[in-house]
Amino acid sequence: MSAETDAARSHSGKKATRRLDRERLERICRFATAPDQEARDHLYRLDTTWDIERRLEANAAGIMLISTVLAATHSKRWLILSAVVPSFLLEHAIQGWCPPIEVFRRLGARSRNEIDAERTAIKALRGHFVDLPEAAGTQDAAERALSAAGRR
Repeated sequence: MSAETDAARSHSGKKATRRLDRERLERICRFATAPDQEARDHLYRLDTTWDIERRLEANAAGIMLISTVLAATHSKRWLILSAVVPSFLLEHAIQGWCPPIEVFRRLGARSRNEIDAERTAIKALRGHFVDLPEAAGTQDAAERALSAAGRR
């Protein structure tokens, strides 16, 4: 997976990214040969895993709510925090980076691309894609491909 196509990877430290890649490879190896129920459970966990974008959004919303409550109950100075957090989100939207990304990556947060790559690799190694049609381009072929990829 190219860092150029994944903002979280391109804006995080190499050490954290290498660790996350190593852990992902270990999981792929383990669940490629795991009993069916364990693999299904892991694939479900991947489907419900919060990616780094969702964590950033939830973190920002939580900090803004807390700072608003603190401003209302203690000191108006807490409103400064409510102004700083959206600036981080704007910076992230424009540049693909903001200060919390490195912290979240060190804590194990993965990008949607990384999570999807793990899911697809496990499914491929477990033989989920063997029934795909040879001739692509038809609606039936497209529906079977989506079904095999678990996107339906």
